[in-house]
Amino acid sequence: MKLAVQLYSLRDMVKCGEDFLKILEEVKKLGFDGVEFAGYHGLDAETIKAKLDELGLVAVGAHIGLDDYLPENIEKTAQFHKTLGCLYCGVGGASHDTVEECEYAGDVLRAGAEKMGIPTYYHNHTEEFTPLANGKTAMEIFAERTKLEIDTYWSFHAGVDNYKYITEHKDDILLVHIKDGIDGKPLALTEGNNDLDAIIRAVKDTGIEWVILENDDPVPNGIEDVARSMKYLMSVK
Repeated sequence: MKLAVQLYSLRDMVKCGEDFLKILEEVKKLGFDGVEFAGYHGLDAETIKAKLDELGLVAVGAHIGLDDYLPENIEKTAQFHKTLGCLYCGVGGASHDTVEECEYAGDVLRAGAEKMGIPTYYHNHTEEFTPLANGKTAMEIFAERTKLEIDTYWSFHAGVDNYKYITEHKDDILLVHIKDGIDGKPLALTEGNNDLDAIIRAVKDTGIEWVILENDDPVPNGIEDVARSMKYLMSVK
């Protein structure tokens, strides 16, 4: 099991490109093996890649916009993320209130993966587990068209048994977001009521390679929040 962090969790620490490169250094010091991007603060792919290589960090994934996968943008998207060496690329969410919206987003991601040569994924929130007009959930529709990144706090908040879901859908899941929280408010790991040990057990039982830490609302700041969570992750790695 390898550990990465979604850099959105550290956004309060980054105001410019220089800050972005410095936060990668802090991520490495905490013991992470890789990162998942959520923006690049104006830096080109070559500069970021050089810093990743210097630190020995892997570009595990990236949350980019659905429009980045459209035919008119896909070449630029592919070039940037291949330069970064991204193992995967995904979206942090897309319109999913109707069957048609889910089918459209899933089809865009599937076509993008074929053209990029980089596997794509959809990252869930809570609502994607609610049945739509055809009786299927958004997650079921997405899984028919693309791969998934299961956010285990939002799935837990939706009433999903994470161990059961991960093990039963292991062929659909590329990445696992580990997150804690209470009543829909994300918290650092072990500070909420998510069953973190069951998530780790599911990852190990299925052989999923990467677990990605995320907190949408870090306290008191990104680096201190992530450091607290990392203590748990290192204890179970």
